[in-house]
Amino acid sequence: MGRRALVVGGVIAGTGAVLAGRMQYLQLDRADDFRMLAEENRINIRLLPPARGLIFDRAGQLLAGNEQNYRIIMVREDADDVDAVLQRLTDLVNLDIGKLARAREEMLARPPFVPVTIADRLSWEELSTVAVNAPALPGVTPEFGLSRIYPRGPDFAHVVGYVGPVSDWYLETTGDTDPVLQIPDFQVGRYNIEARMEPRLRGRAGAKRVEVNAGGRIMRELDRDAATPGADLQLTIDAGLQNYVEARLHGESAGAVVIEVATGEIVALASAPTFDPNLFVRGISTTDWNTLNTDPYRPLANKSAQGLYPPGSTYKMIVAMAALEAGVITPEETVTCRGFTEVGNRRFHCWRRGGHGAMNLTDSLTQSCDVYYYDLAERTGIEAISAMARRLGCGVHHDVPLSGVVTGLAPTMQWKRDNRGEDWVVGDTLNASIGQGFVLASPLQLAVMTARLATGRNIMPKMVKSIDGRDDGPLGGEGLGLDPAHLALVQQGMYRVSNARRGTAYRSRVEDPAYALAGKTGTSQVRNITAAERRAGVVRNADLPWERRDHALFVAFAPFEAPRFAVSVVVEHGGGGSIAAAPIGRDILLRAQYGDVPPVELYPANQRRDIEEMHENMDLRPVTRPEGNGGSSQA
Repeated sequence: MGRRALVVGGVIAGTGAVLAGRMQYLQLDRADDFRMLAEENRINIRLLPPARGLIFDRAGQLLAGNEQNYRIIMVREDADDVDAVLQRLTDLVNLDIGKLARAREEMLARPPFVPVTIADRLSWEELSTVAVNAPALPGVTPEFGLSRIYPRGPDFAHVVGYVGPVSDWYLETTGDTDPVLQIPDFQVGRYNIEARMEPRLRGRAGAKRVEVNAGGRIMRELDRDAATPGADLQLTIDAGLQNYVEARLHGESAGAVVIEVATGEIVALASAPTFDPNLFVRGISTTDWNTLNTDPYRPLANKSAQGLYPPGSTYKMIVAMAALEAGVITPEETVTCRGFTEVGNRRFHCWRRGGHGAMNLTDSLTQSCDVYYYDLAERTGIEAISAMARRLGCGVHHDVPLSGVVTGLAPTMQWKRDNRGEDWVVGDTLNASIGQGFVLASPLQLAVMTARLATGRNIMPKMVKSIDGRDDGPLGGEGLGLDPAHLALVQQGMYRVSNARRGTAYRSRVEDPAYALAGKTGTSQVRNITAAERRAGVVRNADLPWERRDHALFVAFAPFEAPRFAVSVVVEHGGGGSIAAAPIGRDILLRAQYGDVPPVELYPANQRRDIEEMHENMDLRPVTRPEGNGGSSQA
């Protein structure tokens, strides 16, 4: 062997040793590291969205459910050339150009590995087309998921609310860090019960481990932890009655609440006009949004829980109870109404220009004499009146799972100093005595007030009956500690409102004593009436623009002998309470008691033809009960 051969052999041996060493380093020493890297490239974790909890009415009627939704998602980093993939996709499936542009913007705004929904609510044929052409669509995955649906549509928009996609605003304002929110187009509650009960309805995300190829396409599923569905809710609302109330309010800008007085359960809560919550789930169009947002009757506002109104004469029961409990008036004592009273140099008018004459407490409620309550309030004082208002449920917040529930206002002297920087004057007390001035209440509060007057108990409004079959909290309430004789006196006055010939709601009476109601009308001004106008004659509501007409109110409970339901009705700019609100309240209470559309024999004879025609024209929809819940009934 020559010298050259030895050198060549040495070089080859050295190279071999280096390669062997490198192989040992890669295959043995770093084997675990590279195995882990390979595993991470091959295995992906995908979150599984939970099924949102269902919502039912008190008898099992589905109010909010889930429907299957076929959709296409895309991962930017797996697609390489996003525009080319999207072009091939649009050649295969007819996609909305606007939604496609928004999806592309979303992809650029999010990390490249986050999936984004390209299209949803596809047909099975469209989904199949995408699946068959998957090799030409890197980064694109056809999926199916669940989407919210509201089968009762507008009837429950102001109770159940709606869901919508997770927005940046939602994440910033709530601080919610649940990973499930990163799932493309995951929906969260945005309004009313859907929003307020979000933690219970959402459920918990599951996860699956999938094997993907180099293009990110799922090759097979390795294992999964199933998602935990959200809790099912059963509400206290009666779907049939809710439909009737919504239909009865049709054409008005109004709110109404019905409470079962034995339990405090809200069996109907309606606001008119209403809207279809399904519009928001599917992505409301600009046209629909503008239509809702510019409607002067404000269909998006929940007038029953969010609306604040001067309660007008429906506040007189509060003043009467405060005066009786304070001992400043006796049932027999009378006050003479001349049509006005004077305090200092200011004159406070009664709605009846010529006056009512001598009024005792029940007469004053029956005929709604203002002067009687000016006198009562001056003797009782605003502090006692405000305390009684809160005791009866006005000026306090009621914890029901709705958006924007208002507290109302039962003003005190301190409130005026703190909020107006002024001292309380006696004129403020007189205005408060007839539910004007600073006093504000919602239909929900007025319904609670009426339920408490009907029972003498601290009725607390309740809207969720059970969660996943478990009862949600106690029913009823403790006694308010009011003198039963005083309560009976006020109740008798309310009975005469609807059943005495001089009662302001006599026209809205019920002919059958078994369904007789006890109520109180109210008319609250939304404008000041000047002295000059009074001298010339006050302009009638009908001659004013709609937005300057008085609000019409009515509260009542029934049946009088054994109260089951309390109702409040507010018709915005409806004119007089006896004309616009009382007939609606009467009809709702009859429907609640009767359990179906009531027969015309319950109405005064001269109204039966109109009532029959009204019922024929109302948009009443059947309520199909699930088996075991009484079959089906016609609303």
